[in-house]
Amino acid sequence: MHLFYAPDIEKTMCLPEDESNHAVKVLRLEAGDDIVILNGQGTMYNATIAVAHPKHCIVNSLTPNRVKSPRDYYLHIAIAPTKNMDRLEWFVEKAAEIGIDEISPVFCHFSERKVLNNSRLEKILVSAMKQSKQPFITKLNEPRQLSDLFKTAEADQKFIAHCHEADKQLLSKSVEKGKSILILIGPEGDFSDEEVATALSIGYKAVSLGETRLRVETAALVACHTVCLINEL
Repeated sequence: MHLFYAPDIEKTMCLPEDESNHAVKVLRLEAGDDIVILNGQGTMYNATIAVAHPKHCIVNSLTPNRVKSPRDYYLHIAIAPTKNMDRLEWFVEKAAEIGIDEISPVFCHFSERKVLNNSRLEKILVSAMKQSKQPFITKLNEPRQLSDLFKTAEADQKFIAHCHEADKQLLSKSVEKGKSILILIGPEGDFSDEEVATALSIGYKAVSLGETRLRVETAALVACHTVCLINEL
C-alpha cells in the first residue's frame, strides 16, 4: 500500500501538491485506488482516491487509526551542521529511520557552516518517515546558537560528546532506559573549552562514543543507535 504525508488531511481531504504529484504523475494512481496517509502525529488513515489531480489529489473514505509511539523514551540530538551538507542529510535520514524524536542544528564556536536552510532536511524527514513506516515525524528545530540551546533545552539526561582529554563514561553505560535524553554533537573542530565547561556547569555529563575519532555525522548516528539499543534491551 502506498504511503503519503498530509498533516492536515482531516481538514482538507486533499493531499499536498508534492504528494499529489507523486501519487498521480509518478505512481500513476487513479480514482478508486486505496492509499494510506500519515499525519506525522501518530495517526494513519486508510483512504481512497476520489479525484486524481496532480496538484490537489482529493480523497474520501477516510478511516483513522491512532498508533501509539513505539518508544517509551524521548531522544533529542543537537548537532553542529557539517560543512558538507550531504553528510548532515545522511545523518538526518538514517536517524529518522532508526527512530529519533527531535533534531536541533546548533552553531558552535568552531562551526564551519554558519547558515542552514531546513527545507531540504524537512523533505528528507518526510521521506524517511514513509520509508520506515513510522507514524510520527521527527521534529526539526530552526538552527540556533549553542548558547541559546543551553538556555532552553530540557531533558531527564543531558550529555555532551566531545574529544577533549577528560574523564568520560561511555554513552552506553550512562543512558537510563525510559528517559528523555539530549545529546550534543559538536562540529568538525569539536566543542571549544568554554562550550564544554558551560555544558558541564549546567548539568550536562561528558560522554565518550568509543575509542576511535568519528566524523560529526557518524558520531551523531552512533549516539542515536546507542540510545535505541539500550532502550530495547
